[in-house]
Amino acid sequence: MGQPLMPKATAVWLIENTSLGFRQIAEFCGLHELEVQAIADGEVAIGMVGMDPIANGQITQEELERCQGDPAARLQLAKRDIPIPTSRHKGPRYTPVAKRGDKPDAIAWLLKNHPELSDTAICRLIGTTKPTIAAVRDRTHWNAPNIKARHPVELGLCTSIELNDVVSRAAARPSAAKAETDEQTPEETAVADQ
Repeated sequence: MGQPLMPKATAVWLIENTSLGFRQIAEFCGLHELEVQAIADGEVAIGMVGMDPIANGQITQEELERCQGDPAARLQLAKRDIPIPTSRHKGPRYTPVAKRGDKPDAIAWLLKNHPELSDTAICRLIGTTKPTIAAVRDRTHWNAPNIKARHPVELGLCTSIELNDVVSRAAARPSAAKAETDEQTPEETAVADQ
């Protein structure tokens, strides 16, 4: 079950405006029962303005009345007709200034552990340039003595899902090229090599 937006503010409103039990509010808001009790006692969330979950469409009035009548009932979030927005990532990836110095380390790790990756794939994955990759590969990078191969996920330059996706695509690519060359006759291969 999902949580409401701004769970503490929602809990404040439910405490002030309903007769729901602490357990019901805690389960709905994703808080601990003692934290809800502390909010009710005025020890936590002092001065916080409550947020009405009915007004913003998170629950219905009927659902609230049903749970007020039955102390064992659990509040359920209302079904939304609006689709959940998904993130679209187009264009270059922003890397914070503090992490930009880690890119050569990540490039070195990728070149060492995944030589099947193309320079373009590494550029997209980490957000670097082909000249930087070439400089790290040739050890002509200005900071070459200090470059240590470190995992790009641990450095925060990409996610493990993105890395696994790029590696699996790169692993599938040579097999398709190999299958294509296997289908050629020896004469075609000789002509292609010239």
